[in-house]
Amino acid sequence: MTTQALLVIDVQNAIDDPKWGRRGQPQAEAAIARLLEAWRERRLPVVHVRHDSTDPRSPYRPGTKGNEFKAEVAPQMGEPVIDKRTNNAFIGTDLMDVLDELQVRSLVVTGVLLENSVDATVRMAANLGFEVTVAKDAVASIDRKDHCGKRWTAEDVHALTLAILDGEYARISTSDAIIETLP
Repeated sequence: MTTQALLVIDVQNAIDDPKWGRRGQPQAEAAIARLLEAWRERRLPVVHVRHDSTDPRSPYRPGTKGNEFKAEVAPQMGEPVIDKRTNNAFIGTDLMDVLDELQVRSLVVTGVLLENSVDATVRMAANLGFEVTVAKDAVASIDRKDHCGKRWTAEDVHALTLAILDGEYARISTSDAIIETLP
């Protein structure tokens, strides 16, 4: 049987900073908390990723309130925390070693921002041979402006990013459907 880990990416206080503009998917943290509860009840592996920005202006920089995990999804004792400095949780970290040690070959990915760190990590995980599922209600996006000046809502960014990932890089599902399939 393949061990399936829950990966929680960058769910830190910094995501609430006004710098990011309007965020969609306000239910994401609650969905992540439900997934965490289900994983913990079943004693399945949970891995948290913390973004430690090297930008001195970033709300994600270490030593700030923004760098702290959001309370409702904070790691518990014994749950590995991977500190990253890029948008990809595999680059310059020991994530692969942790997953190998836990004998994980399947990932359920949650977190923020879907179109940034979640996307980069999902693509890399798929390229490394992991079976990846993205819980679409447990990831969040923000409003974006493209290079032509068009504004895209967080909901549109969310839908398009999920559509791009679906199939080639990941299976897209809901938190409830994922929980129903757990052993």
